[in-house]
Amino acid sequence: MRDVAIIGASMTQFGQRDAWIRELLAEAGDACLDDAGVEPSALDHLYVSNMASGEFEGMTGVPNALAHDLGALGAYTQRVDQTSSSGGAGIYAAWQSIASGASDATLLVGGEKMTHKTTAESTDVIASLTHPAEYKHGVTLPSFAGLTARHYLERFDAPRESLAKVAVKNHENGTRNPHAQFQKEVDLDTVMESPIVADPLRLYDFCPITDGSAALMLVPADDAESYVDSADDYAVISGVAGATDTHVVHERDDPTVMGGVVESGERAFDMAGLEPDDVDVAELHDMFTILEFLQMEGLGFAEHGKAWERVEAGETTMDGDLPINTSGGLKSKGHPLGASGVAQGVEIYEQIVGEAGPRQVDADVALACNVGGFGNCVITTILEAAA
Repeated sequence: MRDVAIIGASMTQFGQRDAWIRELLAEAGDACLDDAGVEPSALDHLYVSNMASGEFEGMTGVPNALAHDLGALGAYTQRVDQTSSSGGAGIYAAWQSIASGASDATLLVGGEKMTHKTTAESTDVIASLTHPAEYKHGVTLPSFAGLTARHYLERFDAPRESLAKVAVKNHENGTRNPHAQFQKEVDLDTVMESPIVADPLRLYDFCPITDGSAALMLVPADDAESYVDSADDYAVISGVAGATDTHVVHERDDPTVMGGVVESGERAFDMAGLEPDDVDVAELHDMFTILEFLQMEGLGFAEHGKAWERVEAGETTMDGDLPINTSGGLKSKGHPLGASGVAQGVEIYEQIVGEAGPRQVDADVALACNVGGFGNCVITTILEAAA
């Protein structure tokens, strides 16, 4: 297996966009190729991470359309769908294509167009990923989040404000991200007094519905310096792994433990030869604020039931011991389903190569965790500085 490098990245503006999925994908793909200095004709593989272009827009065959729009005719194309972890699954697939030797130049583009649908329509599309036994009773991901948050707060004696502080932190980080959907700060009272959605979670505990796209360019690490000026200009994927948990959420032994997070994290750390303490910055899938706690614990950044203490102590802020969601996270940056995991990859890549601008922290090791459904499937990716 060959070592794999990321040599370019891009992210469109997230939010409510007039563009449709085909335009969004091409926007990110063009920008990424330009950033990496790669000609479309040089691509061997082109992957598109997308959950539901057919359901949202009636558009299928998006990888083929993107190859046409980019001028990458001749490249092998594939759509990667793993629900809301499609972006992370795309990173895994793109890594495999390079590591195996099947491709010497792979472009990954993730995107989703959602905002033209009503909230109810979008929620119904997303809820279709749940098990039929749950779906037929009207169970949605927000309801799982509310039930889990209530159980977590009571079981571990965590203050309700600790969840609100996740939202406050991520909104503050989002003000430093020019591509984020929400670029405004919120205070604790605003979060705590916002409308209840799934008790005890309120409006500001949830991420928005979003349009957007993001892209990454992957090549063999041995070839990376032929594209860039120095080893400071690319990052190496040192660990990547995926795992699943029970499809029926209530069958889990402990609802506060996401087995897919634990398993994928352990495998990624083992592959990289690293430990949780080695990570300098992390992007976690905060579709709901409670998920930031569960992933922190599942990945070994906090003991079980103790993540809220690190948040209360300010250890996950930009200037804390472990900055989490410097991009603003899904909460502030937005959550265009197929793009989210790729955008996480963009953020940790930019942190590694020093291109994060006002969000920049001191980072040689970065991690992204992309979650599908309510922990049904998970991809964990670790990047390291090449130099």
